[in-house]
Formats: sequence, C-alpha cells, structure tokens
Amino acid sequence: MENPTGFGLSHVAQAQFPTEYGVFRIHGYEGRSGGRVEEAVVLEMGDPGKGGPPLLRIHSECLTGDVFHSLRCDCRAQLEIALKEISSEGRGLIIYEHQEGRGIGLMNKLRAYELQDRGADTVEANEQLGFESDLRSYSLPGAILRHLGIVSVRLMSNNPAKVKALQDAGIDVAERVPCIAVEHESRRGYLETKRDKMGHLLRDA
Repeated sequence: MENPTGFGLSHVAQAQFPTEYGVFRIHGYEGRSGGRVEEAVVLEMGDPGKGGPPLLRIHSECLTGDVFHSLRCDCRAQLEIALKEISSEGRGLIIYEHQEGRGIGLMNKLRAYELQDRGADTVEANEQLGFESDLRSYSLPGAILRHLGIVSVRLMSNNPAKVKALQDAGIDVAERVPCIAVEHESRRGYLETKRDKMGHLLRDA
C-alpha cells in the first residue's frame, strides 16, 4: 500500500492474540521511505473503526522498561495503563514501534544511562551522544491508522508533541487522555526532565 505522501506500507501478518488483558488481534506492519524500513506491531481490540474515536496508545519499544521492569523510566507503567484502559472499554489500539530510546537505539540508550549515572539528565545524555532529545517519527502510525480506516482517536499520551505529530500525519486527535504512572523515586528525575525540558504534561505540571 502506498499512501499519498509516498510512504510505503505493508501489512505483513495478523493473528489472534490472547493476553492477560483480554483477546486482541495482533498485526505486523512494515513502512518504507527513502530506502529506510520501519517495523511496528499493532494490538487491536474490538472494532476501533466503529463507535467514535477509539483509545490509542503509540508506544515506543523499551526493552529495559517493558521487559526488565526498569524503574528508570515510566514506559512499562504507561503500557500497562493503556492495556488496562483498552481492555476495560473492550475496544482500542496499541501501536508498538521499534524506536528504542526515543529513536537512538538500544546500545546508545545504554550509553545514555551511563552518562546519566555521571549526572546528566535524559536530554543532556542524548545531546552528549550527538543526538536530539527525541528522534522519533510518527509517519508509520499515521499510515497504519489510515490503513485501518481510523481518522480520529483518543490518544493516550502525556506528550503534546506526539499529539501534534499525529495531527501532522493526518489523524485527528479528538482527545488527549493522560497516561500518568505512579510516582517512584527512581524515576523522579527522569519525569521532571520530561516535564521541564520536553513539555510533557504530568500530574503536577
């Protein structure tokens, strides 16, 4: 499938996917642009294309948080909040993108951790490694949503930049739904940096 912007999208596979949060349908997608290939997995519950804007969480892969339960970030907590909310409504989507470390990759993310242990915050660590604070692109989620026939969503995110990026990709954000993790001392500095330097809307913002 080729969308009007020239972003090539392939729907690779789909299957039933039972989880602790209920039965989803899991989809695999590939996006191609300028020789670059992106991958994403979509968890779909119910029929998101019917009944008004569905809940949507666009979640960037976080091995350390999602798999190893890291308390340096709030990634796993946000993913679990989204799964529970979608399960409660019986309808919604999670687009899980392969954009580890806000797009810098796993090894660079670990290098950033090392710099953070020496006193840098999460933004400073990325910049010291020669990256912007956030390298993620949302062209692939936009193309996936269009492929699924979804033009308006209730986006589960604390990041206004993600709202704008999705709108720029041609998707209406009917509502931004907060996705606030329980406070924990280990991630306090991380969350304060996201609030103060990246504009994330957290509880005390």
